Amino acid sequence: MKTILNVVWLVLSGFWLFLGYLVAGLLLCITIIGIPFGLAAFRIGVYALWPFGYTTVERRDAGAPSCIGNVLWLILAGWWLAIGHIVTGIALCVTIIGIPLGIANFKLIPVSLLPLGREIVRTDQPFTATGTAQRTGW
Repeated sequence: MKTILNVVWLVLSGFWLFLGYLVAGLLLCITIIGIPFGLAAFRIGVYALWPFGYTTVERRDAGAPSCIGNVLWLILAGWWLAIGHIVTGIALCVTIIGIPLGIANFKLIPVSLLPLGREIVRTDQPFTATGTAQRTGW
């Protein structure tokens, strides 16, 4: 089922969202300071290209630089990318078949607004490699 949803997603909205993240990443990589933000845009772009079967988890070791980086990201690229997800999500929710795809678009809004300090993992592995022991109580 994930494969079918991913293929339909790719055709209807995933490719265009990926291009939006690609453009944002290229623009952010123009300066040396923007390279970490550009890399985050590329990472989320791949997630937006093929989202079903993956989720995001918060990294416990992210720290204050991620918080500061998220504020800069929000100002530089986050709003524009979130608006793209909102518009695409509303357009997909017009049809009954597109409702799951629209909901997936709405689920991508938080990570498009504040991506730093998050890790993209498979849904069958919901914990990060660094946070597994902390979350399972070891």
